[in-house]
Amino acid sequence: MTSAADRYAYPTISAGLTSPLPAVHQHFTVAHEAVGSQALVWSEYVGRILDTPVSSSQVKHGFQGDLDAYVLPDMTYLDSRTDRLVQARTGARISRDSVRDFVFHVAAYGMLETHVKQGLHCRSTQFVPGILALDMNQPMRMVRPTKVRALAFFLPRALVESEIADAESIHGRVIAYSSPLTRLILDHLFTLCHRLASMPADEAATTIRTCAHLILAAFSKQHDLSQRARAAARLAVQSQVRRYVQANLHNMDLSPESIMERFPIPRPTLYRMFEEEGGLANYIRHCRLWASAQDLVQRRDMAVVQVGYSFGFGSASDFSRAFRRAFGVAPQEYRAHQFSMESSGVQGAAQGWGKRL
Repeated sequence: MTSAADRYAYPTISAGLTSPLPAVHQHFTVAHEAVGSQALVWSEYVGRILDTPVSSSQVKHGFQGDLDAYVLPDMTYLDSRTDRLVQARTGARISRDSVRDFVFHVAAYGMLETHVKQGLHCRSTQFVPGILALDMNQPMRMVRPTKVRALAFFLPRALVESEIADAESIHGRVIAYSSPLTRLILDHLFTLCHRLASMPADEAATTIRTCAHLILAAFSKQHDLSQRARAAARLAVQSQVRRYVQANLHNMDLSPESIMERFPIPRPTLYRMFEEEGGLANYIRHCRLWASAQDLVQRRDMAVVQVGYSFGFGSASDFSRAFRRAFGVAPQEYRAHQFSMESSGVQGAAQGWGKRL
């Protein structure tokens, strides 16, 4: 007879290797199970990689547990929300399974207290917000004494060992958000918590992978970031700048200079980040033109010249020339054509206009 947990495939890296999509989302919850079975179903589900004992109190009063997994070809990201619990990997467990990944844990809220054996018995407690590294090839016992939302990055052993010298030594180590790099990680973690569910699969995969490589860089003993880590750091900063630009398209002061004040990035570095778009100033202009095209259709009560002014164009002629270069027609013609297509029932006409910005 199939158990409740068997209705779901527990996410693993090896499962991701056969996935055709950039990021496959899986959701698991015990919310619909009988109160007395909730903790047992959760324990059975995670029991494929962890020992999770069930208490009599959990059976009597129920257990809340939800897990979202994003499976990538080369790593897996988990976002779990649970009541208090205990989970462990013992020597006996390690001897009978093949799980040898590294896991990097973050407590989005709540607390994690983890006991590891690394020479002498030691304990890693995340009272101070930080990132906990665990080697699944070594024993550990994790206690969640409160309700916890935990984020976990499961990374292949070969990847971690290629980035971190003596990778086994990071088992049980916690790093705090006390450096520019870890504060950058914190910004990405915030994005994962609040925006991941609404992202397209390819964008979700990029965000998860970037954050994972930044975490690897933070744990590396080397003073210089590896080439991959440097690329991840550049991508993370570039993503921050892109989000800032998109949120400030109507700000008349938006410019490369104002962005350099907001982000301490040298001008040559900032230009290289947006070299494919012709530089940051050109990227800002393209974003404003694309947004103005949307407003021309969606804000029918606004005059064409006012649309241009709202995106920082100093005159009607400046807006018209820039719009015509981008879309091949003047703003008035674009608006009239879109209305004509809409009235005739043609959908998605805007996709055929202009360049890809």
